[in-house]
Amino acid sequence: MGIRIESYAPCYLEAVVRLSLQAWTPVFDSMQRTMNVDVYQAFYPEHWRISQQAAVETVCAAEDTPVWLAIEEDTTVGFVAVKLHPEDCMGEIYMVAVDPAFQGRGIGTALLDFALDWMKDAGMEIAMVETGGDPGHAPARQTYEKVGFELWPVARYFKSL
Repeated sequence: MGIRIESYAPCYLEAVVRLSLQAWTPVFDSMQRTMNVDVYQAFYPEHWRISQQAAVETVCAAEDTPVWLAIEEDTTVGFVAVKLHPEDCMGEIYMVAVDPAFQGRGIGTALLDFALDWMKDAGMEIAMVETGGDPGHAPARQTYEKVGFELWPVARYFKSL
């Protein structure tokens, strides 16, 4: 694997947004199929791509959220964003995505390992990541478990009003 991990710079924003939206398409398709239609519409009144693009742009611009890129040759193929919660000695994998054309090659694992090492070096004692329980999130859950995350079941209920 000829991947290098480097710090985010604004010149990579377009590539990060593009690969994120491509990577998350099956996730949002799954969510739309499995979530109550009114609740889904309330979360994404225009289209999920609009809100997710804004979320990625916000994370990439946030001074308190380090972002790293996975780059192969001159192509940005993945990214990870981390938030620290020093009051809990906890680091959070806030966002992670790998371009679908490069998935299954260990890039997500490499990004997570890098981020986890960075959290430990920053003095964090635990790491956390959240994801969905629907079929679209299954690859993410597998990757998180592969690097040693353990599932702690949480029940989150939604009801349209």
